[in-house]
Amino acid sequence: MTRSFSKPTHRRPAVGPGLRKLLVVVFALFALLVVNSVYLAGVTTLEWATGRVYQDYTYQIVFLLHLVLGLALVLPVAVFGALHFRSAHKRRNRPAVRAGLSLYVTALVLLLSGLVLTRFGFFEINDAGTRRAVYWVHVITPLIVAWLFVLHRLAGPQIRWKSGLRWAGVAAAFSMVMIALDLQDPRDWNARGSESGEQYFLPSLARTASGEFIPAETIMMNDYCAECHQDSHDRWEQSVHHFSSFNNPAYLFSVRETRKVALERDGKLDAARFCAGCHDPVPFFSGAFDDPAFDDENDPIARAGITCTACHAITHINSPRGNADYTIEEPLHYPFAFSENALLKAINHQLIKAKPEFHKKTFLKPLHRTPEFCGTCHKVHLPREVNNYKWLRGQNHYDAFLLSGVSGHGASSFYYPPNAIENCAECHMPLHEARNDFGAHSVAGSTEPVLHDHAFAAANTAVPFMTGLPEEGIAARQAFLSNALRVDIFGLREGGTIQGTLHAPIGPDIPAVTPGSTYLLETVLRTLKPGHVFTQGTSDSNEVWLDVTVYSGERVIGRSGGMGNDGAVDPWSHFVNAYVLDRDGNRIDRRNGQDIFVALYNHQIPPGAADVVHYRLRIPEDVHDTVTVVVELKYRKFDTTYLKYIEGDGFDVNDLPVTIVASDSVTFPVTPAPDSVDETAPATDTWVRWNDYGIGLLRKGNRGSAKGELRQAEQAFAQVEALGRGDGPLNLARVYIKEGRLEDASDALHRAADKGAHPWSVAWFTGLVNKQNGFLDDAIVNFTDVLETNFADARTRGFDFSKDYRVVNELGQTLFERAKQERGDSRRAGRETRLRGAERQFLRTLELDPENVTAHYNLSLILARLGDPAGAAEHRALHLKYKPDDNARERAVALHRRANAAADHAAESVVVYDLQRSGAPGLTPEGRRAASPGTKFEPSG
Repeated sequence: MTRSFSKPTHRRPAVGPGLRKLLVVVFALFALLVVNSVYLAGVTTLEWATGRVYQDYTYQIVFLLHLVLGLALVLPVAVFGALHFRSAHKRRNRPAVRAGLSLYVTALVLLLSGLVLTRFGFFEINDAGTRRAVYWVHVITPLIVAWLFVLHRLAGPQIRWKSGLRWAGVAAAFSMVMIALDLQDPRDWNARGSESGEQYFLPSLARTASGEFIPAETIMMNDYCAECHQDSHDRWEQSVHHFSSFNNPAYLFSVRETRKVALERDGKLDAARFCAGCHDPVPFFSGAFDDPAFDDENDPIARAGITCTACHAITHINSPRGNADYTIEEPLHYPFAFSENALLKAINHQLIKAKPEFHKKTFLKPLHRTPEFCGTCHKVHLPREVNNYKWLRGQNHYDAFLLSGVSGHGASSFYYPPNAIENCAECHMPLHEARNDFGAHSVAGSTEPVLHDHAFAAANTAVPFMTGLPEEGIAARQAFLSNALRVDIFGLREGGTIQGTLHAPIGPDIPAVTPGSTYLLETVLRTLKPGHVFTQGTSDSNEVWLDVTVYSGERVIGRSGGMGNDGAVDPWSHFVNAYVLDRDGNRIDRRNGQDIFVALYNHQIPPGAADVVHYRLRIPEDVHDTVTVVVELKYRKFDTTYLKYIEGDGFDVNDLPVTIVASDSVTFPVTPAPDSVDETAPATDTWVRWNDYGIGLLRKGNRGSAKGELRQAEQAFAQVEALGRGDGPLNLARVYIKEGRLEDASDALHRAADKGAHPWSVAWFTGLVNKQNGFLDDAIVNFTDVLETNFADARTRGFDFSKDYRVVNELGQTLFERAKQERGDSRRAGRETRLRGAERQFLRTLELDPENVTAHYNLSLILARLGDPAGAAEHRALHLKYKPDDNARERAVALHRRANAAADHAAESVVVYDLQRSGAPGLTPEGRRAASPGTKFEPSG
């Protein structure tokens, strides 16, 4: 028998020599990726546990390596897996095959999810929900890959556990070292900048974190920002923030004068830094501002304005003093931020979009959402270095907002919104749809992503007009102004005096007027939208006035607020402004802040408050047609005198846009017509109209000796009470407290509480009455209740009265008075306890308002009693620093009142404007309607 033998066969290995080399590459890349990923995961876990961001420049480099390793793995894994599957998928070891196939698919899912999360420019997934789902796939799949790899190798070749443990040790050690370094970030975003840098920036209170200058190019990166934030950049370009610096013609004129005065007076420009901390951040922080030869027209940094970085690189608000009291830091950027190479720029954008947390931490901090952030430049004082005189308060949006009902912090406001407005952005940066901005986000009720508007909605219509911005920008500002206040022709008083019989409210019943009779037209202005004093800001050059025209048929029989041929408003008009003087009694008429000395008068209106303007009108004997009164509140950013300074020899007419903020009109029948006619009822509730009228009269009672108008205010608030409103007796209590009628005030407050008046306001005024009556313990309870906001409705609406430093001061004074009652050695402990309590209250005030005169004065007395003469002396000196110089104002005021009859008239405690003053613009001899010159745009109303 012949035997045959078959030749032994050798099974081909699953991983041949060539494929093994590729496997080594895959293993090496995965090993590096593991080390890299453990560090990234460690930082993410730390951030999740602490709520802080620890991503820094090093993190971005490691993450960039993560992207590179991930991209480098895609092709080798795909090729190796395909080839390995081809050679091994028919093998008998089915568990190993199944595990290997699952491992391959999962590894591809891991890499593909990374690709999906990567923003390539040509392919981006930006939907937050989708990205969140893919992110968690990318986080979980590495764990599944590791598990499947173990299953695959347990069913096949033995795992080299020692090698794996070594790599795990390397990954853990690398992560711990790197995270420890992250925890030691030398920069502190919440730290006040070094005081050593003040030498470069005083008298502005701004400082840099390092105490050194910041290169201009790192603050002027608007184009870089626009690459991802195009919508925000486009809106900012139309904002007054963009035109805050020498690119603003009005500011250019004024700051040139300030620089000139400083150089002539002091031999250096330091005093002008006062302006630069807010207006000129790029030349200021780069050091160019101090150069007398600085080209303020042609140098690019002179036209930069408040750039993106100027706001977003601020790291700390040092205090609520204003005057740019902030710390700014040269920001750390992602890798390749300054590269001109297209590929490197693309990598930079990829890193920011993939890991924006560090970008957000650097450029969008919690402080940016606070009113204190805006207040750092919208609250101003004039230091001695600027005016060569003494500390003086300037514009102050911040405290007006803080102490208002709008913010929910003011305990004694006349009106409150349904819910507290937490910050300035709610009004001045409303949300708008943005389709081309990486920072846009979805909100309920909007089909498109939205952003906060970086046009910073406000009232300045002059700068857009003077700098040639599109008319839509001016129209938007006019729309923002529209109906910010309400004008109400409220009543007529017979005889043309404030004591005359009152016919009110006008509408729906309209009283008839009699030819030959004289009346006092009672007009009420009420702030509706503003969360701060109206107008605030540049209130000495803002031109806001009441324009009143009285017609009978085509005949003009009364006029106030008309314009002359050059566009100047009649100086005998009622202006809603602050009229400011220098020490020689000249008006501050060109934004010459260095000369500000004292206000002659201040007709601005707080938020949720009102003013009453009296107009005398005589009905001519020959009037037979009905009489129509039209009252318009008009706004123009700059008055004609200032514009003449700005334009110089080129001035022709003040053609800046005029906006009608609010208006009202009434047509009166003339006797022998019926006594009254009916018109459509006004939209405003009758009680509100009476209340606003009373508020305006009460506020006039705050000005000098206008006691007569307190009686009229009392009568108005009595009408409010008769209409069933608790506001009536509450406001009557305000009148009685002012007049010293404490028993009447107490009775009114009880009625106010019964009628549902705001309980916190009732508690506040009750505390004032108890304090004046000597019931100090009761007053302490009242004030404490207010400061602790012990009112359910207030808490529900987001109100918090702990920041009302007027209440804090009253509590401090009451504790101080109570301490004085603890006489003798046996009561020393109680006396000291109350003194310490009073000290804490006044120190709390200084946290909110560091220049508060009342707090410094009382602390000087309290610390003297507590045996701290040094502390008492310190606060005594600060009290003298911040206390107004009442003696000095008398000369300047007297000089100006003698020289300017119109201003002298407007400064009276009770002012009556004559609607038939001879020579008034618009009151033509022929009695025909006259147009007002200087209105470039059709007013919007």
